[in-house]
Amino acid sequence: MRAAENKPVSVGFISLGCAKNLVDSQVMAGYLKRGQIALAPSPEAADVILVNTCAFIEPAREEAAEAILSACAYKRDGGCRAVIVAGCMVQRYRERLQKAFPDVDAFLGVDELERVGEIVRQVAAGRQPGVVVKRGPAHNLYAPLYPTLLFTGGPYAYLKIAEGCNHRCAYCAIPNIRGRFRSRGVDELVDEARGMVEAGVKEINLISQDSMLYGADRQDGARITGLLRRLDDLEGEFWLRVLYGYPAGVTDELLALLNSSRHICRYLDLPIQHSHPEILRTMNRSKAVDAIQDLPQRLRQAVPGIVLRTTCLVGFPGETEEHFAHLLDYVKRAKFDHLGVFVYSPEEETAAFEMENVPDPEVAEARRDRLMEAQRAIVDERARALSGSVDTALLLRRDRRTWIARLPRQAPDVDGETRVTGVSDDACPGTFLPVRVTGGQAYDLKAQAI
Repeated sequence: MRAAENKPVSVGFISLGCAKNLVDSQVMAGYLKRGQIALAPSPEAADVILVNTCAFIEPAREEAAEAILSACAYKRDGGCRAVIVAGCMVQRYRERLQKAFPDVDAFLGVDELERVGEIVRQVAAGRQPGVVVKRGPAHNLYAPLYPTLLFTGGPYAYLKIAEGCNHRCAYCAIPNIRGRFRSRGVDELVDEARGMVEAGVKEINLISQDSMLYGADRQDGARITGLLRRLDDLEGEFWLRVLYGYPAGVTDELLALLNSSRHICRYLDLPIQHSHPEILRTMNRSKAVDAIQDLPQRLRQAVPGIVLRTTCLVGFPGETEEHFAHLLDYVKRAKFDHLGVFVYSPEEETAAFEMENVPDPEVAEARRDRLMEAQRAIVDERARALSGSVDTALLLRRDRRTWIARLPRQAPDVDGETRVTGVSDDACPGTFLPVRVTGGQAYDLKAQAI
């Protein structure tokens, strides 16, 4: 090994996109730690900047490109030795990225995370490995070497229970990027969660492309309900939350478990994407047609007090004003607690890419705004209804005389936060305490410690 390669080197992460990508960054950080490569407190303090990218839709690619160009400019100014780009964008576009970003020293695909230490040492020594991506579909399934090495910045964590996706929604490139759905083992996940709880993690969020499908690919009988029961049996004071599930996959067994569990939040994130049967079938989501028609009513009847989040996609090819009106009416009647809206983005190598009759971008954006306006009225109504109710808050961080906290009804990063007053001076992050909701502002709530 050359002398230059023996010099101490540190890596700083810029992790973009969803929580699943954040877990990949934590996995890479674990491989670096095992390889005795230091983790910098920030990208600006690092010898090597690693940008872990998302490539799901155009806005995500634009954000990634901006981060990559910024890191490369920082390198040119002498701020760091090298820049590595990893993640979905690399897996999806491979060699095309070298031409787009010639100043990047290495590109690392989603199936090569264990090679990150080797790549870092090479670029720190002045070499440029280029594009490190295996041919064919992604198939690896990673478990963190250090489950408590977390980038969340708070007393909560994400537990990635599976990788890839078997659904072939017409608009989505994730199966092409991440490969087929593959589940981790129950024992492995329980051990990882136990370590988190013992280390002080107070909220564990289960994530995958479709958590309802967990275990369907395995021969050992593993299913999401069995996994949740094992996790719910762990000792300690903590929350469990299940994120991202196909609406048709919600079983009566799962709903019964939400009612009887000690730790599982009565919360489900079930993207419907649309409500009109014609659009759902064109989206290749035919299984969702029947499932979503009475979905909110069914879930609320089965699990009193359940909190529902969903996602909608507007501007899909062929969506008419009549189709959109159907969706708007559905959302108004469903009264989801939380809702996100995306504008359709044509994605290469998807079934929808060649479809005709795509609504004009201005029309699609106007539909998004109308849907969010309707949801804002629902959120305001919900906040008024919650005023005076008692709940449990998880303290996250102090903000002057108040605390920023989260209620069981609020998932990290997407559902807003709760500002709590009247908290004792000896409180610390990770504390659970009873609160009374006093009101709300936009998507955030206010509460008073009891």
